[in-house]
Amino acid sequence: MCGIVAYIGNKQAYPIVIKGLKRLEYRGYDSAGVAILNGKLQIYKQKGKVSDLEGYIEKKLNGRLVHGTIGMGHTRWATHGEPNDINAHPHTSQRKDFAIIHNGIIENYDTLKQQLIKLGHHFESDTDTEVLAHLIEEYMQQNSLSLDEAVRMALNNVVGAYGIVVMSEDYPDMLIGARKGSPLVLGIGDKEYMLASDATPIVEITRRVVYLNDGEMVIARRDGFTLKTIDNVVKTPFVQYLELELEELEKGGYEHFMLKEIFEQPTSISNCIRGRVNHNSDYIHLGGIAQYIDQIAQAQRIIIVGCGTSWHAGLVGEYIIEELTRIPVEVEYASEFRYRNPIINPNDVVIAISQSGETADTLAAIQLAKSKGALILGICNVVGSSIPRITDAGIYTHAGPEIGVASTKAFTAQVTALIQLALKIAQKRGINREKVLTLLKELMQIPQHIQAILKQNDKIKEIASIFKDASNFLYLGRGYNFPVALEGALKLKEISYIHAEGYPAAEMKHGPIALIDENMPVVFIATKDSSYEKVVNNIMEVKARKGRVIAIVTENDSQASKLAEFTIQIPEVDELLTPILSVIPLQLLSYHIAVMRGCNVDQPRNLAKSVTVE
Repeated sequence: MCGIVAYIGNKQAYPIVIKGLKRLEYRGYDSAGVAILNGKLQIYKQKGKVSDLEGYIEKKLNGRLVHGTIGMGHTRWATHGEPNDINAHPHTSQRKDFAIIHNGIIENYDTLKQQLIKLGHHFESDTDTEVLAHLIEEYMQQNSLSLDEAVRMALNNVVGAYGIVVMSEDYPDMLIGARKGSPLVLGIGDKEYMLASDATPIVEITRRVVYLNDGEMVIARRDGFTLKTIDNVVKTPFVQYLELELEELEKGGYEHFMLKEIFEQPTSISNCIRGRVNHNSDYIHLGGIAQYIDQIAQAQRIIIVGCGTSWHAGLVGEYIIEELTRIPVEVEYASEFRYRNPIINPNDVVIAISQSGETADTLAAIQLAKSKGALILGICNVVGSSIPRITDAGIYTHAGPEIGVASTKAFTAQVTALIQLALKIAQKRGINREKVLTLLKELMQIPQHIQAILKQNDKIKEIASIFKDASNFLYLGRGYNFPVALEGALKLKEISYIHAEGYPAAEMKHGPIALIDENMPVVFIATKDSSYEKVVNNIMEVKARKGRVIAIVTENDSQASKLAEFTIQIPEVDELLTPILSVIPLQLLSYHIAVMRGCNVDQPRNLAKSVTVE
């Protein structure tokens, strides 16, 4: 959840750390802090955003520069202890001579804290992180251990998840990082190194990185680094090259990252299908799963796990995979799947979907499925993240960095990847040949169809202005578009703080219809498909109760358009592909409503981009 960045080298650390924190602020923005070492630790932390921290430091130092070539910073998403200056990271040891930043949860922190209190330790904050700092200090003092050995021993006595960085006044040429269940990346420069919770702050310094695995720690010095396990086994690092471009991390003239990412979807979907399909033939090549395609095609059952938007993408995938391949599919919340002792067989295939590749519940679900002998596939956006590294095979979505907390282009890329997977399985099973060819041709046209939808942005903005003060919204869809109704409602809740619910349209009469009156906006996905007439009837039922209808309709629609108060058109495609198009107007509607309500759409309250703790 939190953002971690650290630097050691020959440059001034403070500007690098602050810039890195701004890159990582989407991971947490309750509070922020930095520690710079220049003989003595200089620690500054502040409730609020990184800009608040910058202002605080400038005022405190009267505009003077913070000097030091080793430093670290943190943006927090609160778990233990409310967001305030005291609970902000970095935290220090009792002697205040070393500092730590931490992402994750130390589950046995209270037991450790009570033991340390008996040994004379006093704590200033409510955080589990400060307990870890004191524990490391205790190992150093009682056992005369070096800093890296004390960190290693302490980590062998904590239960939970962590991504940490530690630095000390007594070791001015050393940064220590470690991870278990929370991501940490080492950037390798020219006699300089960076540690971060993802690669976005590192790319300006170097493109050479090492992704730490669970149970690994790194000791970085100005002249080199050592990678080893917390069991003291030295490891040979696997160095990768970042393909990330700096311009992908900037807003590029858009007011918000979310709007930029909505408008990037023609490109992100093109990137997801480029080189994988050919509309002039039945060519489908998914290199990441090629080795396992026979096993996948013979699966007894497919289980899809994910959280939030990824779960919604999985629901769309369920409809499509079952239709094209006739393999039964179940879709599970990863957070529930891991705790309910699910029935998993060795001839099942489990597909884990995650934008970040670091979602804690999804990672735990994968581990459970692996223990049962199932084949595990990943659908993920971030190259080098944990899910691609622990799954048997998978598909990268190639959507590019998604900085806005509310997921947009990741959803459509995930659905696109699932469609390609379904087509490949159907092809391998030798069924629906004509349908596969038709869908391949139509899939190639999706990017230009999205371009056409985006041209209606001004119209959608006008609709948003009418409903920006609504207290509730209802989203209804059927079939392939039922999950889109769920996703549309989620987007509105996430960024505008308006209560919204998504339902299958037929379920409206089983409860939600009681809510409908002249003040209730009801969004229908009413595209021309096999459920069209039923959805039109549902619109009539809402109109009869004075509900205000916004309808997503197919171009040249006549029936639903006459009934709806407002319509947004999408191009006509095979109904299996409609979710990629019908969700675009809902993303824009949510975005404009949130902006008009004065909400921070890129950093909505209480949310963080990557949920790396339970």
